[in-house]
Amino acid sequence: MAETTLQHAKNLLNDGNYTCVAYCAEQTLTSTQRGVAPLIGWLDEGRSLDGFAVADKVIGKAAAFLHVLLGTTQIFAGVISRPALDVLQTHGVYVDCDRVVEAIINRAGDGYCPLEQAVYNTTSPTQALQKIKEKLQQLKQN
Repeated sequence: MAETTLQHAKNLLNDGNYTCVAYCAEQTLTSTQRGVAPLIGWLDEGRSLDGFAVADKVIGKAAAFLHVLLGTTQIFAGVISRPALDVLQTHGVYVDCDRVVEAIINRAGDGYCPLEQAVYNTTSPTQALQKIKEKLQQLKQN
């Protein structure tokens, strides 16, 4: 049986030392950056992931909104938060995952991810992008 585009992206994620992989027949994008950094980078480059399958280790609500803005149509997540799953399904993105959690935990393991919190009550992808950039700027200053 032929490997699907999403399965190929998932295999690249698992076989490489990557945090995020975007794959389509003509192109493979990989990143070892943590959090939403690769997604912000691709947005800042004006890149579209329309037609790409994306495999990511962790997807919270902030990352989900960024994927909507990037035009991602199918995603695999090792771990995805319930709010992220809701955002992606609302925007017609196909999702496969290993585990669904109520929220993404911060790196210290003592609370929620600050970006997940920043977009918690947000429903608009463009509004979410603004809140994400503001929170990232705030985190850099601390």
